[in-house]
Amino acid sequence: MKQCLIVDGSRVIRRVAARILEDLQFEATEAEDASSAIEACRHKMPDAILLDGHLAAMSAVEFLRLLRRDANGAGPVVIFCTTENDTDEITAAVGAGANDYLLKPFDRESLENKFAELSLLGVERAEHASL
Repeated sequence: MKQCLIVDGSRVIRRVAARILEDLQFEATEAEDASSAIEACRHKMPDAILLDGHLAAMSAVEFLRLLRRDANGAGPVVIFCTTENDTDEITAAVGAGANDYLLKPFDRESLENKFAELSLLGVERAEHASL
């Protein structure tokens, strides 16, 4: 089973995302901040990371730079999640190592479609998401 780490300061967002991901056959783990997320990645690198664009203490861009410098940090597909369609912010995140972005609030359909686009779902699920 693939694993996705959900990094978001909001417990509600983490729980909603976890339920969606579990329905998509992912093992969902959670981190409330970037420091906890880095530790979780060092313990077990996930297949995917949903990364909140507005983290306290350490920015998402700083997290991405730390992650991508790690020995196994090139592996996870990182989806930068933001509430604003700010081109500069998204460009900075992609430049630091995010694979793509997703606007919040997201729902099951938008998250499933993004995972399908990034080849994170099995063939059967990806076909369903494209319908």
